[in-house]
Amino acid sequence: MPHPGRRRRPRVRGRACAMTAALTLLATGCAGAGGTAFGGGDALNVLMVNNPQMVELQKLTARHFTEETGIKVHFTVLPENDVRDKISQDFSNQAGQYDIATISNFELPFFAKNGWLHPLDVYAAADTAFDQEDILRPLRESLTAEDGKLYAQPFYGESSFLMYRRDVFEEHGLTMPEKPTWEQVAKLAERTDGAEPGMKGICLRGLPGWGEVIAPLTTVVNTMGGTWFTEDWEPRLNAPEFKKATKFYVDLVREHGELGAPQSGYAECLNNMTQGKTAMWYDATAGAGSLEAKGSPVKGKIGYVPAPVERTESSGWLYTWAWGLQKASKKADDAWKFVSWASSKEYEELVGATSGWSNVPAGKRASTYANPEYRAEAGAFADVTERAISEADPGNPGTQPRPTAGIQFVGVPEFTDLGTRVAREISAAIAGRQSVDSALAASQKLAEKVAEAYR
Repeated sequence: MPHPGRRRRPRVRGRACAMTAALTLLATGCAGAGGTAFGGGDALNVLMVNNPQMVELQKLTARHFTEETGIKVHFTVLPENDVRDKISQDFSNQAGQYDIATISNFELPFFAKNGWLHPLDVYAAADTAFDQEDILRPLRESLTAEDGKLYAQPFYGESSFLMYRRDVFEEHGLTMPEKPTWEQVAKLAERTDGAEPGMKGICLRGLPGWGEVIAPLTTVVNTMGGTWFTEDWEPRLNAPEFKKATKFYVDLVREHGELGAPQSGYAECLNNMTQGKTAMWYDATAGAGSLEAKGSPVKGKIGYVPAPVERTESSGWLYTWAWGLQKASKKADDAWKFVSWASSKEYEELVGATSGWSNVPAGKRASTYANPEYRAEAGAFADVTERAISEADPGNPGTQPRPTAGIQFVGVPEFTDLGTRVAREISAAIAGRQSVDSALAASQKLAEKVAEAYR
C-alpha cells in the first residue's frame, strides 16, 4: 500500500512492448491530411476540456509519460462549450492540428460514421496490459459505433447524483432520503437556504449550453414524464410534462439556488459546493472526487444519494469524456501510447499516490471499485457512483419510447445546435428575462425544424 506522498511510476515501457503487434498492423492506416505538429517536433497535440481531472493529467504527463516514452505532449485546455466547438471544427475538416481530443459518447457515433476517428480495436486487443474487458460495459458500449468498432477510450465515466452537506443536515435536524424525489429535494432546499451565512439551498446549472443547463434539466424532464421528441419525432417541448419539469427546475434555482445561476455551470457549482456556499448540488458523479480531494474544505462532510426521481426508478445520466484519435493524424501509434497510459490502471495508481485515491478519474473500470485503496478514500461515493452508471439506460430513460438513444441529450448531430439554442431560452427564464412558457414556445419551434428532417 503506497504512501500518499510516494510517486509510483506507471509501467509505460512494458505496456509499449505489448503494443508492437498492433502498431505494425495499423502502420499503413496512420497517414492522412494535415498533422503539422505545433507542439514542436513530433509532439502530440491534445485538445481537452478544462475539468479538474484533465488539469491534473496535464501536470503529471511530462514527468510520468514523456520521461518514460520520450513522447512530448502539447495540451490545449478549454472550457466545455469552447472545446466542443474547436474539436468539431478540427475533426470535421480533418485538419490534423490535434492528434487526440476529449470527445463524449454523444459525439462519437457521428464522428465515427463520418470517418473522423481512428478505430482502436486492434490497438486495444494487442495491448494486453490495458485490459479492455475491465472497462465498464455501459462505457464500452457507448464508445462502440454501429459498425461494431471501438473508437475511443474513457478517461473517466460518470452518471449524476445528489451531493449534500451531511454535517449541515445533521445540525439542523434534516434527513436526506436514501432515494429522494425532486419534491423532497425542493423542500430540503427551502429548509437549508440560509442555514449558514451565505449558503444557498441548492446549486443547479443555469449556464447556456447543451452540455450545461440542458444536461441536468433533461434528466428532470425524463423522470417527470416528459421527452424532447416522441418515437415518431413529434416535438414535445410545450407538452404539460416538459413544462412542469422546466418550471420546477427554473423555480427551484431562482428561489433557492446559487447567486448568478444563469452564468453557473459545472465548474461554478463545484466551486460553490467546495467553498460552502450551497447545501446541495445535483450534478455529475465526477464532482465527488474534487469534493473529497486532499485539501478540500468540505472533505468528509458530504453525503451522496442517487439522482432524484418522480415517475422513473432512476434518472442519472450516462456520460464519458473519452480520448478519440483524429483519423488525419500522422502520429496514431504514439497517440495510442498516450491514450492507453491516460486511461490505464497504472495512471489511476499514479493519481492515487500523488493526489489521493478519491481524486482518480474513476467511473470507467471495474477494478477501481474493487481496489481497497480507492474504497478507503472514496467509500462515501464509490458505490453510489458505480450503481448510477450501471443503472443508466440510454435507450429507455423516461416513461415513453424515444426516437434515439440518450439520457441527457437527444442522439442526433443537430442537438448540438438545438440544445444550445434551447439552453439560451431556459437560461433567460432563470435570469427572469422571460417566462418558462415563452421560453418553451420558442424552443418548440426550434425542435420542429429538427424534427422535419427525420419524420
